[in-house]
Amino acid sequence: MDALTSASLGARRNEDIALDLLKFVAATAGVGRPAVASTGFSGAAGAKPEENVTQLLELYSRCLKAVEGKGAAPGSGLGAGQ
Repeated sequence: MDALTSASLGARRNEDIALDLLKFVAATAGVGRPAVASTGFSGAAGAKPEENVTQLLELYSRCLKAVEGKGAAPGSGLGAGQ
Protein backbone atom coordinates (compact mmCIF):
# COMPACT_ATOMS: atom_id res chain seq x y z
CA MET A 1 0.00 0.00 0.00
CA ASP A 2 2.92 2.37 0.66
CA ALA A 3 4.04 1.99 -2.96
CA LEU A 4 0.58 2.98 -4.19
CA THR A 5 0.47 6.00 -1.88
CA SER A 6 3.92 7.22 -2.88
CA ALA A 7 3.13 6.71 -6.57
CA SER A 8 0.00 8.83 -6.33
CA LEU A 9 1.87 11.53 -4.40
CA GLY A 10 4.58 11.60 -7.07
CA ALA A 11 2.02 12.01 -9.85
CA ARG A 12 0.22 14.75 -7.96
CA ARG A 13 3.49 16.52 -7.34
CA ASN A 14 4.24 16.63 -11.07
CA GLU A 15 0.78 18.03 -11.72
CA ASP A 16 1.30 20.74 -9.09
CA ILE A 17 4.66 21.70 -10.54
CA ALA A 18 3.22 21.79 -14.06
CA LEU A 19 0.39 24.02 -12.85
CA ASP A 20 2.85 26.42 -11.22
CA LEU A 21 4.88 26.47 -14.43
CA LEU A 22 1.70 27.16 -16.42
CA LYS A 23 0.84 30.08 -14.13
CA PHE A 24 4.32 31.54 -14.53
CA VAL A 25 4.44 31.19 -18.30
CA ALA A 26 0.88 32.45 -18.76
CA ALA A 27 1.49 35.50 -16.56
CA THR A 28 4.82 36.29 -18.19
CA ALA A 29 3.62 35.88 -21.77
CA GLY A 30 0.08 37.15 -21.24
CA VAL A 31 -1.41 33.88 -22.46
CA GLY A 32 -5.14 33.54 -21.96
CA ARG A 33 -5.77 37.20 -21.29
CA PRO A 34 -8.20 39.15 -23.42
CA ALA A 35 -6.67 41.85 -25.58
CA VAL A 36 -6.95 45.32 -24.07
CA ALA A 37 -7.62 48.16 -26.47
CA SER A 38 -5.54 51.27 -25.99
CA THR A 39 -6.61 54.82 -26.73
CA GLY A 40 -6.70 55.56 -30.43
CA PHE A 41 -6.10 51.99 -31.48
CA SER A 42 -8.68 49.47 -32.52
CA GLY A 43 -6.94 46.22 -33.25
CA ALA A 44 -8.51 42.94 -34.19
CA ALA A 45 -11.08 41.53 -31.83
CA GLY A 46 -9.64 39.53 -28.96
CA ALA A 47 -9.69 35.78 -28.82
CA LYS A 48 -12.90 34.07 -27.78
CA PRO A 49 -12.99 32.56 -24.28
CA GLU A 50 -13.08 29.06 -25.80
CA GLU A 51 -9.85 29.80 -27.67
CA ASN A 52 -8.21 31.05 -24.47
CA VAL A 53 -9.21 27.87 -22.63
CA THR A 54 -7.89 25.68 -25.45
CA GLN A 55 -4.62 27.61 -25.47
CA LEU A 56 -4.21 27.23 -21.70
CA LEU A 57 -4.98 23.50 -21.80
CA GLU A 58 -2.40 22.96 -24.54
CA LEU A 59 0.14 24.94 -22.55
CA TYR A 60 -0.61 22.87 -19.42
CA SER A 61 -0.05 19.61 -21.30
CA ARG A 62 3.28 20.94 -22.59
CA CYS A 63 4.27 22.00 -19.06
CA LEU A 64 3.33 18.58 -17.67
CA LYS A 65 5.42 16.82 -20.32
CA ALA A 66 8.36 19.07 -19.52
CA VAL A 67 8.06 18.38 -15.79
CA GLU A 68 7.80 14.63 -16.36
CA GLY A 69 10.98 14.78 -18.42
CA LYS A 70 9.31 13.64 -21.60
CA GLY A 71 10.40 16.80 -23.34
CA ALA A 72 8.36 18.89 -25.69
CA ALA A 73 7.82 18.87 -29.41
CA PRO A 74 10.73 20.30 -31.42
CA GLY A 75 10.43 24.04 -31.86
CA SER A 76 7.87 24.42 -29.09
CA GLY A 77 10.11 26.48 -26.86
CA LEU A 78 9.99 24.01 -23.96
CA GLY A 79 12.68 21.42 -23.61
CA ALA A 80 16.39 20.91 -23.29
CA GLY A 81 18.59 23.67 -24.58
CA GLN A 82 15.86 26.28 -24.69
